[in-house]
Amino acid sequence: MTAVSTTKPVLRTNYQKSVAEYWNRERDPVNLRLGDIDGIYHHHYGIGHYDPGVLELPESTRDEAIINEMHRLETAQADFLLDHLGNIAASDRLLDAGSGRGGTSVMAHKRFGCQVDGVTISEAQVEFANNQAAHLGVAESVRFQFRNMLDTGFGTASRRGIWTNETTMYVDLFELFAEFSRLLEYGGRYVCITGCSNDVTGLRSKAVSRIDEHYTCNIHPRSEYFKAMAANNLIPINVIDLTAQTIPYWELRAKASVATGIEDPFLTAYREGSFHYLLIAADRV
Repeated sequence: MTAVSTTKPVLRTNYQKSVAEYWNRERDPVNLRLGDIDGIYHHHYGIGHYDPGVLELPESTRDEAIINEMHRLETAQADFLLDHLGNIAASDRLLDAGSGRGGTSVMAHKRFGCQVDGVTISEAQVEFANNQAAHLGVAESVRFQFRNMLDTGFGTASRRGIWTNETTMYVDLFELFAEFSRLLEYGGRYVCITGCSNDVTGLRSKAVSRIDEHYTCNIHPRSEYFKAMAANNLIPINVIDLTAQTIPYWELRAKASVATGIEDPFLTAYREGSFHYLLIAADRV
């Protein structure tokens, strides 16, 4: 498939420019120190139980052990996402939409052997991720580009699978899923892991509003995902509530030297039920 030509600018609104500026400047140790462990840099959170023994270690080794555990849980989250992409052949092409520093894209290529394209509106992330792909020896198959996931310019029906890992809170879901529906071949799979607000509790809680403010994002209610999917020929096949599985990660992160101060709002929102952490896998029909 040939790419769709476009002359539109990548950054089209002042909001997009502000988000790009945020991630271009970002050098947070909570992302960088974890990735330094094995060269796989994530920009998402973790799932699963941590080893409580790390908290009993001497002070001289405790923090490093906590950071290693956090990275293990974040990698487990990415593995869980990839588990839900279905059968992927080496000849298929995948899209990592909002690819950050590229960790999940590298993992996808190593698992499936296929070509992976990552797109992000942060030019700093594109440079970092491409350099890291070269360092890991996968640059011929894993490429990152400065593109807008709302209008990628890639060919229609050119992707077997697409995922977003905690990036949908930056965009309009109906516009996003229209683009993904265009990009996916019939029967292709979209997988999303995201935090979303609880429709039952009504207006967003103070804790959820704190998260929005911290990341310059706009967290969507749970129902918005399913409405936008239904409007764009994406039919959910798996919906998994990961809220209970992510709480231990946040409890551990709150004890780490790389804590950012947003840990308490996340824990409060998850525990009070105003916020959910979901995996949604949907097929293109």
